[in-house]
Amino acid sequence: MADDGAWVSLFSGGKDSSWALYRALEDGLAVERLVTVHPDGDSYMYHVPATNLTALAAESVGIPLVDVHPDDFEAATATDAGAQGDAELEPLEAALRDLDGDLPGGIAGLTAGAVESEYQTSRIEAMADRLGADLFAPLWQEDPRDLADAMLAAGFEIRIIQVAAYGLDESWLGRTLDRDALADLEALNDEYGVHVLGEGGEFETLVTDGPHMDRPIRLDYDTVWEGSRGYIEIEDAWLD
Repeated sequence: MADDGAWVSLFSGGKDSSWALYRALEDGLAVERLVTVHPDGDSYMYHVPATNLTALAAESVGIPLVDVHPDDFEAATATDAGAQGDAELEPLEAALRDLDGDLPGGIAGLTAGAVESEYQTSRIEAMADRLGADLFAPLWQEDPRDLADAMLAAGFEIRIIQVAAYGLDESWLGRTLDRDALADLEALNDEYGVHVLGEGGEFETLVTDGPHMDRPIRLDYDTVWEGSRGYIEIEDAWLD
């Protein structure tokens, strides 16, 4: 790992990127910026729901946030998946190049919450190489249940904010991802193949509290159910 320069956390507010950030801080890496990409519509590369709440998370963590708002993610949909992923990465890489010039010593490394996706990880690794930066990906190819247990043991409070898989009904929206929920997910994995960490897009999460945060995020929300999938519609959010 590089000793000089700043570390930048690729941050969505979900459990995986939050765990990568937490582990980086625990390992003494000098994380000086969080960077959130806010996709406009579906994305191959990025976590989509509730990214507007990363500002609250960043305030609680105490690290400045850089927002990246691509003009139009849909512009890449006419090409194949690989080309779209490459196109989606371009605004993030441009923002990181700007940061590399602005931060004293430049960017030493990036943190990423990749678990199993070669599609995402190979592109992030290539981007890090182009930037001359190290990559810290502590979740990569780790056992999903072990990772979930580690998050809970560390004190992470994780909310499920979107579901899209057979076996996950409206009752999961807003549910805390605790040990009971993990046991239910393991049963759904056995029955339907639902991934315990939602790696197949089965569910998305928001970390509302953790040992790296000074104050928890609190939410007022409604649930929106669309027959086979749904999400929480956040009406208000604040730091407690």
